[in-house]
Amino acid sequence: MTEVILHVYDVTNSGNDKTNNTIMQINKIFKDGIGFGGIFHSAVQVYGDEEWSFGFCEQGTGVFSCPPTKNPMYTYRECIILGKTSFSISKVNQILRELSREWPGHSYDLLSKNCNHFCDALCERLGVPKLPGWVNRFAHAGDAAVEIAGNTAYRVRFYLLFNASLSLINGWTFCPKNCYVYVSRNFHYYGYRM
Repeated sequence: MTEVILHVYDVTNSGNDKTNNTIMQINKIFKDGIGFGGIFHSAVQVYGDEEWSFGFCEQGTGVFSCPPTKNPMYTYRECIILGKTSFSISKVNQILRELSREWPGHSYDLLSKNCNHFCDALCERLGVPKLPGWVNRFAHAGDAAVEIAGNTAYRVRFYLLFNASLSLINGWTFCPKNCYVYVSRNFHYYGYRM
């Protein structure tokens, strides 16, 4: 059995000191102050002198390794021992090879498929608990907001298309300014006869 260690970094790779300092302040307030979360990069260390993570690249796998706590792109914050895995080093290497095929760099998405999601997947396969919720909470919240916005946009498009279709079928004139009337009145249709 060997320990599985999560290394957490503040995301400070913007190339702009003001932005990096703002992120550090956000993390200080939201994670350290109220325990909500922040904007973090994570990597998992298991067996040896490498930590494993995931990032964007145009070709090939997005899975990469570097010496523990030494990722030059970010500011190291803390480590969390997640538990122990009973897998041998050869089994862990097999899992990493499989994940390398399943996580191409071009599939990286800041909100829905980032380094923290990768670390969750790796921890799940290693049989240890997933990351603490605060590590990826901002991405989860952002992803939910995008999904809600996308669903809302889809519904508005649906209402517009549906109402335009009804206007053609029923001989009503479709007036986009009445879109909100259509949406808010649960399919009670108002319009002008042709």
